[in-house]
Amino acid sequence: MSDMSIPVAPSATEPPAGMNFQQWMESRCALYKTRRYDWNALKFQADFDPKYKRAQMRYMGTGGTGVASDMNTVPSEHFTFSTMVIPAGHEGPMHIHTDVEEVFFVMRGRVKVMCEKDGQTWEAILGDRDLISVPPGVYRGEINIGDEDALMCVMLGHPRPITPTYPPDHPLAKIKRA
Repeated sequence: MSDMSIPVAPSATEPPAGMNFQQWMESRCALYKTRRYDWNALKFQADFDPKYKRAQMRYMGTGGTGVASDMNTVPSEHFTFSTMVIPAGHEGPMHIHTDVEEVFFVMRGRVKVMCEKDGQTWEAILGDRDLISVPPGVYRGEINIGDEDALMCVMLGHPRPITPTYPPDHPLAKIKRA
């Protein structure tokens, strides 16, 4: 069943109506020089506890952070892609995506990734150029255990995933998002 509220390009093989080939290809480029880190996408978490402060730089789609729209991204047809800066000692809290696989690719730094499902736990330390793919339905969280900012690519296998939730006993489960 398709969710009609998800913005999807009419066809992956043809330019949208009214666009020539050059315009179509340019609309599919997201240049680093035109990106800005969004420290507000997850600000509600940092407002709760500063250890959750981190920034997202969106390239394709808006990701799973709950950002409603970002006109400065490539339209998402099949997945979302962003980079995330996690300052030293900061963390992304345990959360779950019920509808998508989530991939973390560490470009720079040392990140401890924790996963949990049905009372079973697993963790690993990822460094430069290490990757993990977390299946839907598995809680995941990450902590920058290095001395400098960590930089990760984050990809989710859906053009606009359902906003993630937190474990029921996690402090962030009790706050309401704006």
